[in-house]
Amino acid sequence: MRIPFLSLFMTSPFQGLQEHAEKVRECAITFQQAIECYVAHKCTRFEEFRESIIQMEKEADAIKRRIRGHLPKNTMLPVDKFQLFRYLREQDGVLDAVEDTLDWISYRPEPGIMPEVEKEFLLLVDSVISPIEELARMVAEARKYFNNFSEKQRRVVKEIIRNLREQEHGADHAEDMMKQKVFAIGADAVTVFHMVRLAEYIGGIADHAENAGDMMRAMLAR
Repeated sequence: MRIPFLSLFMTSPFQGLQEHAEKVRECAITFQQAIECYVAHKCTRFEEFRESIIQMEKEADAIKRRIRGHLPKNTMLPVDKFQLFRYLREQDGVLDAVEDTLDWISYRPEPGIMPEVEKEFLLLVDSVISPIEELARMVAEARKYFNNFSEKQRRVVKEIIRNLREQEHGADHAEDMMKQKVFAIGADAVTVFHMVRLAEYIGGIADHAENAGDMMRAMLAR
């Protein structure tokens, strides 16, 4: 018989995971604002948005350290401790990838996004926003599952994981479309390199979200 998860802890590690996930979801709004600013050219707040993301990343790191530091020793967990840490690393990787994307843009803010690729670029950005937001919902539902081990609740979490996988595939397609368009334009080598690498950074956001979903599936399987 499984022991209800919350009975093992004064404070569940999933409470910290959810707090961390909410911080990651918070970054989605600022990330969109930064991208819209970048595309608008005349916007002067890009650095402000980037600094906000950097601050969020620091706050998320503090939550991550607290989770690791307060995990009770010599206590049986209904999930593997190392799977828990790997999940946290992938969830944190989402925020790192967002920060990396904005850093990469900041290295070459001009001439911005080529008009010929703007549609594909915005579609790619849109494709990674949903996975960021879905993580917080997944952790919240998983927290309920590890509290009561309801099979119905387990199916809810698995459905979210399937959504993450589908969303990552959509992001992969959007990334490929942008790369193809960039190469077809025939721009200078520096611009091509910057745009292709930018597409990869953005695509990496969804990759980490899917990886987090895979680690959650592994924890559910225990």
